[in-house]
Formats: sequence, C-alpha cells, structure tokens
Amino acid sequence: MLSIEWMLLYILLGLFVGFMAGLLGVGGGGILVPLLVSIFSNQGVNADNVVHLALGTTMACTIISSIASIRAHAAQGTVVWKVVYGMTPGIMVGTLLITRIAANVNSAYIAIFFALFMALVAGQMFLNWRPKASRKPAKFRGLFLAGTGIGSVSALAAVGGGFLTVTYLSYQNVEMKKAIGTSSAIGFPIAIAGTVGYMMSGWSQTVSVPYTLGFIYVPAFLIIAIASSIAAPYGVRCSHRLPETHLKKIFAVLSLVLSIKMLFSVV
Repeated sequence: MLSIEWMLLYILLGLFVGFMAGLLGVGGGGILVPLLVSIFSNQGVNADNVVHLALGTTMACTIISSIASIRAHAAQGTVVWKVVYGMTPGIMVGTLLITRIAANVNSAYIAIFFALFMALVAGQMFLNWRPKASRKPAKFRGLFLAGTGIGSVSALAAVGGGFLTVTYLSYQNVEMKKAIGTSSAIGFPIAIAGTVGYMMSGWSQTVSVPYTLGFIYVPAFLIIAIASSIAAPYGVRCSHRLPETHLKKIFAVLSLVLSIKMLFSVV
C-alpha cells in the first residue's frame, strides 16, 4: 500500500493544502478529504472504509495545523477563551458520539453529507454571507449545545468546524476578527476529539490495513502534517499580495468539484 510514489504524492498534497490554508485562512479539509478518498481507493482500501479513513486522517492532520493557527491568533489577542472553554465540552461530546455512529454508516451516505455541506460552504464563500448580529453572547448552556452541534457536523465534514463556528459567533455579536480567532482555537478540540473518535471506532475494522491506527493512515498523517506546516507560512506571506476574494471563490469551486467527484466515486 505504501511506496515512494505515494509518499511523494502525500508531500505534494501537504504542501498544497498548507499553502492554501495560510493563503486563505481556511482549513484544507474540503480539498484533503476528497483527494485522500481518491488516493486511498487507488491504494486498495476497502470502499466501505475509504471515506472514514480519509476523514480520520484529515482530523489528525488538523491537530498540527490548528496549533500553529492558535498561536498566531492568540498573539494578536483575537481568541475569546471564555467561548472556547464553554464550547469545548459540547464539541468533545458531539464529535466522539458521531464518530462512533459513523463507523457503522455506509461511506456513500457520509460522502453525500460531505458534498452537500461543501455546497453550502461554497455558496457562503461566493456570496460572502454573514448572519446579522442579533443576540447577546450565549451563556454556558448555549455554548455547550452549539459546541455539540458543531462537533457533530465536523465529525462528518472535516471543514465544518471553522465555517459553523464563525457563523455562530457572528450571530452572537462577537466581532469578526475575534470570531475567526476563536474559531481557530476551537479547531483544536475538534481535531483531538475527531482523531480519537475515528481511531477508536475504526480499530477493529482496519486491522488488515497496514500502517493504520483505526481510521487514521499514519504515513499520510505524518507526511501531510509536516509538509503543510512548512508550506503554511509561505501562504500567509502571499496572502498580502494576492486578491483574497477571487482566490476564495476558486478554492470554493475546487473543493465543491472534488467533493462531487468523491461522491460519484464512492456511490
């Protein structure tokens, strides 16, 4: 399953995803999940597990990228830690619960959900839609429930956490810069819970697949995580020179096309 050709492909994928994440300030899950599905399929992974393995591996890669993102936003003072602490328990519950359930769900249904969610994200990027702030910041119960919902969606769509968190916090009268910074911090517990959840739920189903820990393909995780962390700073530098609005639309189209391709390949 593992050869030098695949390792080189993982390096290129990590460099691309890391650069795009730094350039646009968005997670690379929309690109990473569909491409990993295609790569794993060509490597001979069982079709019943291929989407789960792509999601679990993407979640693991996100752990590394989210740490760098948290440090950058925390240094600028744009992380509302009270919100992070309030949402984290719900995120852990929602993510762990859904990853356990997802292990018994057909890959085709998860692919359909992923593609539909990417269509929603792409539409938001094109329209640059933001909800009108109309409520006071939620208390612990509201943050817990919001975290549970965001964690649940993120378990099935590795791009869901940032998109939903920014939207929710904007609605809760949180300033946009702080909403984005807080969202980056919330990405860490989502990634941790998603990684642990997919590792546990897939433990017995990937015993015959080499180099796996549950639904996490370790070589892809290590190579992509390292490569993306190297490329991300270069993306950040270029972000000040290139038209972000047009690039986000291109990114949205690319993510949507790849998701649809993944959908047809799985179904």
